[in-house]
Amino acid sequence: MLRVTRLAGAFALMVLPLASLAAPVTYDVPDETATFLPGPGVDVAEANCATCHSTDYINYQPPKMGEKFWSGEVAKMIKVYGAPISDADAKVIAAYLAATY
Repeated sequence: MLRVTRLAGAFALMVLPLASLAAPVTYDVPDETATFLPGPGVDVAEANCATCHSTDYINYQPPKMGEKFWSGEVAKMIKVYGAPISDADAKVIAAYLAATY
């Protein structure tokens, strides 16, 4: 046990000085360049989608893909990325995106 303690102490002596070299990093985030287009369900989309990503992400998707595409995208956000979107909101978001984008 004494050997482990000495190794841990030696490790701490090597690492702690490095911690003092780490300084906080600050950076400026650009202003949002896109906004959600108006339409039924825009409030639900803003409340759910904009908490994780920029509106630009939606604009980069292919146009006029329809509700099946957008339902799949919303499902991916929930299942793959863990977006906390209720089933009711997911339907509203998919309908909004399909009708608006």
